[in-house]
Amino acid sequence: MDAEFYNQIAKSSAHRKSRDDNKDFVISNPNYLKDLTDIAFNTKDKNHHKACWILELICEERIELFIPFIDKFCEIIPDFKIDKALRPTSKICMFLCNSKKVSLTGFQEENIIETCLDRLLDNHLAATAAYSMRALYALGKKYDWVNDDLKLILSRDFSHQTPGYRFAVKDLLKRLK
Repeated sequence: MDAEFYNQIAKSSAHRKSRDDNKDFVISNPNYLKDLTDIAFNTKDKNHHKACWILELICEERIELFIPFIDKFCEIIPDFKIDKALRPTSKICMFLCNSKKVSLTGFQEENIIETCLDRLLDNHLAATAAYSMRALYALGKKYDWVNDDLKLILSRDFSHQTPGYRFAVKDLLKRLK
């Protein structure tokens, strides 16, 4: 791994400019994408969440660059535990499930479904839950049982949740009817 690039990621912050600068650098230099995914996928690395933030932006803009890493991502998504990494990895799941440029395998879909259901059941932060439910909704178009499970989970009492979470639930429940 390139030590200078690792330090660049380690020194980055949650500020949008910092994340955008790193995203633009990797898109302009795709040979660094492997190093970025190595950092992101190493959940023991204290900076893995920072790499996840950047990876999320890359997937939003150029998801086709992520295709060689989807299998590994789907293998390790259950290993992400800290909130700073859960939100971007849930958003990556949503991008993958909604992309017309990506064809997920059954294994990949199964791991995304399982992980996103777990994240909804574990009552994670609103953004993590919202992205997880949107990924599940997309996969529910292919697998009816996913929508059935999603309806059950979303129909639980959610009065103690944030307004953003409640909005996402109401929106998806309307779509699921």
